[in-house]
Amino acid sequence: MKTPPVVSPQEWEAARRQLLVEEKRLTRARDALAAKRRRMPWLAVEKRYEFDGPEGRASLLDLFQGRRQLIVYRAFFEPGVFGWPDHACRGCSMVADHVGNLAHLHARDTTLVFASRAPQPDIERVKARMGWTIPWYTITDDFDTDFGVDEWHGTNAFIREGDSVFRTYFINSRGDEAMGNTWTYLDMTALGRQETWEDSPEGYPQTAPYAWWNWHDAYGDAETAPEWLAITRRATQDQTE
Repeated sequence: MKTPPVVSPQEWEAARRQLLVEEKRLTRARDALAAKRRRMPWLAVEKRYEFDGPEGRASLLDLFQGRRQLIVYRAFFEPGVFGWPDHACRGCSMVADHVGNLAHLHARDTTLVFASRAPQPDIERVKARMGWTIPWYTITDDFDTDFGVDEWHGTNAFIREGDSVFRTYFINSRGDEAMGNTWTYLDMTALGRQETWEDSPEGYPQTAPYAWWNWHDAYGDAETAPEWLAITRRATQDQTE
């Protein structure tokens, strides 16, 4: 590895303060972007959608659970997805692992739910195995296609005025990284995420993007499954085109 120089405490602090100027600039830019999101026009949801949930049929309005805002993460867990029927997609599973106590979202009148095409018995079984408590619904119609999440993953935000529902924002691809702290923690380390797309000094350890991801109870596996490597290659290509 071609490592950076080792310096005195004073030189190290000076270098950190130099980067801190850029970090504060980035924070202000992120705040400005969030302000623009709050001014995005709303899109009325005219179509009626239905889901299966732990307590039976539920409409999109029901998913709000009486709160003003709703966030729906479309997780890939269904027949044909790598890991089925024992697991959801590895990336979606990592996102689920990062969901904290939902009381904090609820305090701001906001509900978070996951949605997949897997039947409820399979969802409940995998939730129990992985220790997830997120409300997780089964998509039964064109919700995923209509809201841009019929492939890979994505997060839609909605708001309601009485019984009227509006779509307010949507993120997918690397935008969903903001939902997980593993990537943020790695970004502040010397080695970073250790993926080939990163601009790192010569000789730093790096592997293909996404290839190292795994279910949290399977990191002891000897090698990465070839099926997952094929998926990650396709995902990398899709996101760079």
